[in-house]
Amino acid sequence: MSARTAGSFAAVDLGASSGRVMVGRVGPGTLELTEVHRFPNRPVRLAEGLRWDILALYAGVLDGLRAAGQIDSVGIDSWAVDYGLLDADGALLGNPVHYRDSRTEGIAEKVWATVPADELYAATGLQYAPFNTLYQLVAARDTAQLAAAERLLLIPDLISYWMTGEAGTELTNASTTQLIDPRTRDWSYDTAARLGIDLGLFAPLRNPGDPAGQLLLHVLEETGLTGPVPVTAVGSHDTASAVAAVPATTDRFAYICTGTWSLAGLELDAPVLTEASRAANFTNELGLDGTVRYLRNIMGLWLLQECLRSWGNPDLTALLRDAAAVEPLQAVVDAGDAVFLAPGRMPERIADACRATGQPVPATPAETTRCILDSLALAHRRAIAEAQQLADRPVDVVHIVGGGAHNELLCQLTADACGLPVVAGPAEAAALGNVLVQARAHGLVGDRTAMRELLARTQPLRRYEPMGDAAAWRAAEARIAAP
Repeated sequence: MSARTAGSFAAVDLGASSGRVMVGRVGPGTLELTEVHRFPNRPVRLAEGLRWDILALYAGVLDGLRAAGQIDSVGIDSWAVDYGLLDADGALLGNPVHYRDSRTEGIAEKVWATVPADELYAATGLQYAPFNTLYQLVAARDTAQLAAAERLLLIPDLISYWMTGEAGTELTNASTTQLIDPRTRDWSYDTAARLGIDLGLFAPLRNPGDPAGQLLLHVLEETGLTGPVPVTAVGSHDTASAVAAVPATTDRFAYICTGTWSLAGLELDAPVLTEASRAANFTNELGLDGTVRYLRNIMGLWLLQECLRSWGNPDLTALLRDAAAVEPLQAVVDAGDAVFLAPGRMPERIADACRATGQPVPATPAETTRCILDSLALAHRRAIAEAQQLADRPVDVVHIVGGGAHNELLCQLTADACGLPVVAGPAEAAALGNVLVQARAHGLVGDRTAMRELLARTQPLRRYEPMGDAAAWRAAEARIAAP
């Protein structure tokens, strides 16, 4: 393996609205990424609630591997917190529950009655989010499915299990469950015991770069691949893979992983577990090579995606052009407010939030779009400023990676709001981070610094310098409640 100089790696990247299989080719000074298959991820609302169509996703993965051609390895990343339950025979017990399902409503208060919120944060370092796996498991406590379960696998681990027959729990994604101690990088056994959560349901922990098995014979036959084809554990939380692909040239950077969510924060060597950090709702998720992703979850482009759906999916390019012409900062909303979490009626909910704070109500799609993008930039500003203060880590530049790197208006507004230069790209950061971890496991790339140097040399990036009136952003910030 050490004699090899190049390789091809399949990155399975599952997002909340679509999945894709990308092939990355890595060699000396070379990093190329090609999309070979994209497929929708459409949740299904059943009588019992909102569910993921996991078999359709798996079929999309197999179709993508068939289109990939011969590869050296496969890595899988996805969204966080959700899981599938398996019975004693390894069969799936129903479709996985969607994190936007209503079953966790009111569960946090029940949890805090046993483990107070401050103690929970001190033990796990995770921000409050009503859909964290911990709350999902407490909500499912008396269900027949959980009673029958012998194994719990997070979504990327479930896909990996179906492809290899080997079960594991990848650490970066496990850290989003609110059941991991970020100091020990192991389970928070006391937290689980106090809440009656059986950690024996989880498969053994594994790290990015660890071997995760080989494609089973029937998977090879289904995909037309010639074995053996290993599966390599990557940063299986897509944000962990995306942060690994931030093309930073120094350690004085902040990142914003943009897409359905905006994840804004810093890469640290140790968690920040102070009460001030908890009050500011920052999370300590685990990253590559012992790092901590210290960040805040912001509702992200979900706000715009839901508006577009309500408006019949108009042309986005034209809408953003019209939004750029709208007078800035006329109305802003708190992009982290849980009122925007559920799908449906997003333009009306944004209008209601503006009305409730005495601001002008957006009257057109362009005005609503400008409200959303101004609000996201403002949320990015708050998160990055507070992260620097809480972690005592100043930054000189903000890196925007993920789908939002294509949104020129959002990138410029973020630079303006933060008062810092923004470097946008790569847009396919999660897939690139996935590929690079596989390539590193195969001896084709060095440490995180070498990975980032390769990204900076090979990927198209655009820099935005801050402009505009800093006082206007401070005034807009004062109009909405702190998160």
